[in-house]
Amino acid sequence: MPWLTDEEQLAWRLLLRVTLTLVDRLDAELRTAHDLTLGDYEILAHLSGQDDRRLRMRDLADRALVSKSRLTHTVDRLERRGYVRRERCETDRRGISAALTDAGHAALTAAAPTHVEGVRRLLLDPLPRTGVGSLRRSLGPVLEELSRR
Repeated sequence: MPWLTDEEQLAWRLLLRVTLTLVDRLDAELRTAHDLTLGDYEILAHLSGQDDRRLRMRDLADRALVSKSRLTHTVDRLERRGYVRRERCETDRRGISAALTDAGHAALTAAAPTHVEGVRRLLLDPLPRTGVGSLRRSLGPVLEELSRR
């Protein structure tokens, strides 16, 4: 199999470096300002986005892009802080749901401006005026390909 061309290699390494650095910076900002990890924030945000503020654990793991064991660890920590509670799933008695508490919603609401400002400052603002749409159109097909596998 041939090696990546120089341009392909540069693009790959740039994407990797940007992704890892961006995640690290957003995580550090949330930890410093709100004592939440980026993973905590994502879980709270996914729960908040539901009408009843709850999701089955396996659905939450899929949406948050984490393993079930990683999700269990994170939900344990959020539960100890009073941000999430586990409940039996109403539609499947064997299933467990994670439910966002009022305290969890308050923590998310407090952290959201820090997160949104960080995403804008670190990712969106440095792009050229048409960059957000271009980024979305460029990465969409990549995600589609990854979803097929």
